[in-house]
Amino acid sequence: MVELIPHGVYLLDGKTVVDGGANLPDKDAARENTITYGILRSHDVDGSKGNKLRIRFDAMVSHDITYVGIIQTARASGLTTFPLPYAMTNCHNSLCAVGGTINEDDHVFGLSAAKKYGGIYVPANQAVIHQYAREALTACGNMILGSDSHTRYGSLGNMGVGEGGGELVKQLLRNTWDINAPEVVLVWLEGKPKHGIGPHDVAISLVKAVFESGFVKNKVLEFAGPGVSELPIDFRNGIDVMTTETTCLSSIWITDETVKAYFEEHGRPEAFKVLQPGKVAYYDAMVRIDLSTQESMIALPYHPSNAVSIHELQANPEKVLKAIEEDTKKRFGDKVHPDLLSKIRGGKVWADQGIIAGCSGGTYDNLSEAATILKGKSIGNDYFTMSAYPQSTPVYLATTRGHIAEELLEAGVVIKPAFCGPCFGAGDVPSNNGLSIRHTTRNFPNREGSKPGQGQISMVALMDARSIAATAANGGCITAATDIEYEDRHAPYKFDGRIYSSRIYNGYGHPQPETELRYGPNIKDWPTMYPMEENMLLELAAVIHDPVTTTDELIPSGETSSYRSNPLKLSEFALSRRVPEYVGRSKKIQAEDLERRAGKVSAKIADALKTVGAKPENTSFGSCVFANKPGDGSAREQAASCQKVLGGDANICYEYATKRYRSNCINWGIVPFTIAPETPFDYNDGDLVFVPGIRKAILAGAEEIDGIVLSGKKATPIHLFFQNLTAAERQILADGCLMNYYKNQQ
Repeated sequence: MVELIPHGVYLLDGKTVVDGGANLPDKDAARENTITYGILRSHDVDGSKGNKLRIRFDAMVSHDITYVGIIQTARASGLTTFPLPYAMTNCHNSLCAVGGTINEDDHVFGLSAAKKYGGIYVPANQAVIHQYAREALTACGNMILGSDSHTRYGSLGNMGVGEGGGELVKQLLRNTWDINAPEVVLVWLEGKPKHGIGPHDVAISLVKAVFESGFVKNKVLEFAGPGVSELPIDFRNGIDVMTTETTCLSSIWITDETVKAYFEEHGRPEAFKVLQPGKVAYYDAMVRIDLSTQESMIALPYHPSNAVSIHELQANPEKVLKAIEEDTKKRFGDKVHPDLLSKIRGGKVWADQGIIAGCSGGTYDNLSEAATILKGKSIGNDYFTMSAYPQSTPVYLATTRGHIAEELLEAGVVIKPAFCGPCFGAGDVPSNNGLSIRHTTRNFPNREGSKPGQGQISMVALMDARSIAATAANGGCITAATDIEYEDRHAPYKFDGRIYSSRIYNGYGHPQPETELRYGPNIKDWPTMYPMEENMLLELAAVIHDPVTTTDELIPSGETSSYRSNPLKLSEFALSRRVPEYVGRSKKIQAEDLERRAGKVSAKIADALKTVGAKPENTSFGSCVFANKPGDGSAREQAASCQKVLGGDANICYEYATKRYRSNCINWGIVPFTIAPETPFDYNDGDLVFVPGIRKAILAGAEEIDGIVLSGKKATPIHLFFQNLTAAERQILADGCLMNYYKNQQ
């Protein structure tokens, strides 16, 4: 179904793929003929054809667990007005079930900021972040930057990029997103999906094929081929938003009459233009997808790439579920007692919960087909439950007018307003040992909201909305939608934007600088962050040897979201679900450094510096995390800022899982060290790493440095890399963080 072609290919006239041949242009010249490079070059402020790009975006989006920190950072750095359309949606903390007034305090702050600086404010439950961007901000050939990793609008001809808040701050201050010119991978779609196949089936298969090998990591996916025309726009959007899980940089699709009709339906016909690759375009690799052979899929815990077909699962459920139980025990030890084998009844796997939600699941087409499958049936009155979240009020309104909501409600499905909670563990948390099947974006450990440290464990498997509905119609027995007969007779989606016109505040281009920002008691400024000193002494506060460490493990989602506006409070949760001792260790290290700055040097620091021949007055002391491959998942900058708030000075790893997490580290003054793949890292919590002359090396443009690991009485050399840093990033690290960098410029 999915074939990977690891070498470069040429696409001729947008129709014919060839490996090479006579009279074809140089690959670098032909790469410029991709849709990707047409858009990137047009947004490069330098206007060059070089390998370095400095991008300015057309619009930005944030939600209510990121925009407060972004605005606070930008204010501290000299913000006066929003120079581009900046939409702030309220779709993450809109549940407001915990934390007293603090969630709504953030929302009020957001509206006051939109008024003061000229922004767009989308009230709670009006739309999830990416659906609002699709409906109101996208345009063919444009670029949107979002402080959410699933910022993907390529299926609408608009490149989307998800980054941490620091990168959005740069745009607000009229600076740039700096990247190396990326490789481009052609995703060639052929055939037509079978009845019952949905976008999540295709997306899960794509992620399964490319994630583990890093086949498309930090590259742009460009979708083309005859299969594109066989897909409705919601289907395309559903695949596109999941490209984040491949670890690609961004995505873009060819545009056609279907996209044109989308913009016309949304009252923005001027946003459409035809996007096609040039006559001869070069791609660095290719993924071929035959849509006609796609099966109904299930992505098992704990990653969207851990996937099999539903038929494969039901053919050998004991083997599959036992492997997940063993993985769970390996991750969490004796704290939890997983029991997935109890989900097997009559030789089949049964789920406890079904959820259709968010930017990937809550589309009109998904809900329409789910309602068709469930019409005249019931999810029953046993343990199985089901909820559906239309992704915006216009979508919700259309489902009520088209009898879709009515049919879902009659079947026992609970319909809830636009909200991202099921994607990150806020709301709909299953019972202990519950198995939830979800058309949402991720199924990482604890992302459904359980707390293994307290003996709780529940698990999420990702499935398409059609198969979730088929499962619900069978009382929870996991069922492929391709195995049932149904015909969707609901009317096509009709967009009614009147609710947006009446409820959304759009102040772009009309700032009111006299407006006072409204603060709640939980909204706090960032603490003092110190510039880099001549030398660096690090103590390992967490050593993690898991193959991949997600941002959910670095800073948990769910219950922590209410504290995203309070850096000190939020930092208390850092690594709490993976290394509970990390916060205490980091605080102790930070306290010792503060004493050092006051002239009182601890015996530990004094002994270490005596061993390496350094002085405490020019050697910082900070915490450090080692992980094999950290940063997969969310763009949330807090995964790095919490480390910094606790006195983190550096990370050490073999590679960073995503560019966005590495960028977050840099913007928060955390040196992103790497070590060579063949270098063993057998050091433990409490060991020290001394890096002499780091400030000079950073500012001089060096890309590697020798350090010393102090483990007990043993001193061992270690060679550290810090490659591919721009001049600005080097100065940010030297200044201690992005805020300090901007203050120094002022």
